[in-house]
Amino acid sequence: MPEFNLAQGIGMLSFFLGVCCFFQKDDKNLKLIMLLVNINNVLHFALLAAWTSVAASIFSVVRTGLSLKTSSRWAAYFFIVIIFTLGIYMSKHWYDMFPVVGACIGTYALFCLKHIKMRVAFLIGAVCWLINNIIVGSIGGTLLEATLLTVNLYTIYRLHYL
Repeated sequence: MPEFNLAQGIGMLSFFLGVCCFFQKDDKNLKLIMLLVNINNVLHFALLAAWTSVAASIFSVVRTGLSLKTSSRWAAYFFIVIIFTLGIYMSKHWYDMFPVVGACIGTYALFCLKHIKMRVAFLIGAVCWLINNIIVGSIGGTLLEATLLTVNLYTIYRLHYL
């Protein structure tokens, strides 16, 4: 069990922000709160010395901010190529690619999808991040992704049936 310290406290803040994020029915509010989660995650993963996760989180800050301005497929593909290439370069182990794949899926979702389809893609990306967070020992990150799977499914239900 990882020791609870400042890094884990910052991870818990990501947990609370992330839960707020995926309760949003409005896509713009979801993206704004996601931007805050990603900024917070940069610091969290840096304190855990999980450098591939830091790179994926920095990338997520930039792409989430840009996704508020555009929904260009070309922007999505550009960012996916960059993060995937950077991930291959930075990875020391095969499992270092989980946050990279999660970030790529999230990028496609933010730029190319809307409403329920976007949230389904986020579910798939959340599985990648959940695995990563377990591997790097992120308590808040693990709680976040496990909870987001449930919250996101509930929001998809609300969007579809309510």
